[in-house]
Amino acid sequence: MDLPIDRTVSWRPAVAGVAEVFHAQWHDHAYPGHTHDTWTLLVVDDGVIGYDLDRHDHTAVRSGVTLLPPHVVHDGRALTSTGFRKRVVYLEHDVIAPDLVGAAVDAPLLPDAALRSAVSRLDRALVARDDLEAESRLALVVERLTAHLVRGHRAPVGSAQPVAGQVARLAREMLDADPVGTPGIAAVAESLGVTTPHLVRSFAAAYGLPPHAYVIGRRLDLARRRLRDGVPAAVVATETGFYDQAHLTRHFRRFLGTTPARYQRSA
Repeated sequence: MDLPIDRTVSWRPAVAGVAEVFHAQWHDHAYPGHTHDTWTLLVVDDGVIGYDLDRHDHTAVRSGVTLLPPHVVHDGRALTSTGFRKRVVYLEHDVIAPDLVGAAVDAPLLPDAALRSAVSRLDRALVARDDLEAESRLALVVERLTAHLVRGHRAPVGSAQPVAGQVARLAREMLDADPVGTPGIAAVAESLGVTTPHLVRSFAAAYGLPPHAYVIGRRLDLARRRLRDGVPAAVVATETGFYDQAHLTRHFRRFLGTTPARYQRSA
């Protein structure tokens, strides 16, 4: 039987709170004890990873999410003959409260299928360089992680959020005012005095889609106008807030079923 080829890829996204994204496929690699200055958010796609965390044995499996706290020694090794494949999002140390480190040491494996799905969606948004979407998904993931670590976390008394409908309306007005130059979903939430998860849920409840998707739709409207004016697609992409022409094309296909070039020719 042929063993899988070892592969790794890593990068630092332009998303606040994310220090690095790391994807790896290893068939016989074992790494020695070490620490990170970040939170390690890990999902396993194939195989099983065995590791020691603070001198206690654990396993990382496909059915859950593994969260390793900063500055705590751990190692790692494959527990199956075919190795393992994993995706890791390293979160800045201040994304999760430091007083929750102990809870993560005690129970690093979180058997939560919905959380695993949310982490996968976050990873996909980071891979696609959809930073607004990644920002929203990160906020929801961190909120769920925190709830696990504090075993049923609830907002403290006196931290009530503004009415959801009002939050959604004000956020939409801000996004409509400048869909290209919006500073980010977290910044909009902060300006309204709410948490990012509260804004995302309020907006989706009011308008049927999360704020990052709303912004993409508004940017595509602007892109279509510029394309009809004869502006080259590469220029349109940067003018309307997309990472590059490929980023614009991917969303154009998804929303309109065609490419910017074909749309421009038909117009």
